[in-house]
Amino acid sequence: MKQAGIYVMIFGLLITVYTGFKYVTKEEIVKIGEFEVTADKTNRLEWSPMLGVAVIVIGGVLYAVGNKR
Repeated sequence: MKQAGIYVMIFGLLITVYTGFKYVTKEEIVKIGEFEVTADKTNRLEWSPMLGVAVIVIGGVLYAVGNKR
């Protein structure tokens, strides 16, 4: 359980540092028969750094509670 807590804390740290990422999709602009025009559209997925802090806290709780038998 302690090892899982460490992994969760590392994941939370990564979420806190990297608050989002970009990805590209193809968007169809015009389609007439077999002729079609597409364009690349850049999208961004973002989240709050507070989410990472919450995950770090959860990992800390898992680490503290782990193996207390």
